[in-house]
Amino acid sequence: MPVTERLYYSDSHLIEFEARVVDLSDRVSGWTAVVLDRTAFYPTGGGQPSDTGTLNGARVVECIDDGDNGVLHVVQGAAPLLDAVVHGRVDWSRRLDHMQQHTGQHILSQAFVKLFNAATRSFRVLEASCEIDVDLRNPTTDIIERAVELANNVIWEDRAITIRNVTSDEAAALPLRKEPAREGDLRLIEIDDFDLTPCGGTHAYRTGEVGMIAVRSWERAKGLTRIEFVAGMRALADYRRANKSARDVAALFSTGRDDAPQLAAQMMEEHKELNRRIRALEEIAAEVEAEKLLATAQDGVIAQIFDGRDAEGLKKLAHALISKPQTIALLASRDRDTARLVFARSANASGDMSLLMREACAMIDGRGGGKPDMAQGGGKNIEKLDAALTHALTLLSHAS
Repeated sequence: MPVTERLYYSDSHLIEFEARVVDLSDRVSGWTAVVLDRTAFYPTGGGQPSDTGTLNGARVVECIDDGDNGVLHVVQGAAPLLDAVVHGRVDWSRRLDHMQQHTGQHILSQAFVKLFNAATRSFRVLEASCEIDVDLRNPTTDIIERAVELANNVIWEDRAITIRNVTSDEAAALPLRKEPAREGDLRLIEIDDFDLTPCGGTHAYRTGEVGMIAVRSWERAKGLTRIEFVAGMRALADYRRANKSARDVAALFSTGRDDAPQLAAQMMEEHKELNRRIRALEEIAAEVEAEKLLATAQDGVIAQIFDGRDAEGLKKLAHALISKPQTIALLASRDRDTARLVFARSANASGDMSLLMREACAMIDGRGGGKPDMAQGGGKNIEKLDAALTHALTLLSHAS
């Protein structure tokens, strides 16, 4: 017979109980693991995190399932004495949250089975949301929303949820949603006229306690469909965050929340058009600037450091410069906290720009590369940018 009687198996709403300490052991953390003869604390398992709470006022930070050896209650602070009778109290807000997520998962998983014959392969309760991996081969937003709608209808019908303890032979004759993970007697969670599955987790008394289910996102992952969802209190918290974000965005457009997406799409199109115009103007400006720089070039070499010019701007200017024959452009920029370099040459000019770039980047604690006719790079040591450009010029003159 197991050391610990698991009270949560029969009553997931039980949060206070009395029990006797039957074993104590020290943890690497310096805290103590307490084993009781009975407990309402749920240990980590089945994708559901453990309960937390108190034992005689000492904080229970984690519960671990040690099989037939019992449930380990990891206590932070003064541990009780062996054979002492202690008062346990489970953190109800955490228990309720986990019940809502776990029961919500049962309902949502069965909705995918009923509608699309898509079984759930794994389930995880994360810090702010939950995930299920569903064997859904061709997911679409419409398909997933249909399952969510069915799941929420089951929740709002406030169906009864009951616990059935059966033998393995009895279980074999029942229409279980998934195969048992172990042999022997089983604990089944039954949602009235909807779902029947083996499970050792904590669940609501009725589906209405789940409140609602909302899917945050979905993606294809390892041949399955990974669905991120929230239920109950998490769904309300998620709505509040999403609603605030939507209202904040709408305020930027001085419009109502529901009109913001259309205005944002319109602004994005305008932004793309403006960028196209800017690129065209930059090319014109680069041509004009190139003419001025070429007028001051010595032996067809232009070496120049700019302030606040990004790599794309340097490349545009370099292309404009090397459109002229026998031209070499060694361009650099102090772009905020980064030194940027673009080296280029005309097709009929000599010099290995890739080699010059590697040498220069080594001096500015960066890296770069490219082809013999054009290379680019960057680094964080802006103070060495002048020296790096001078070094590149020296190498170029020696090569010629």
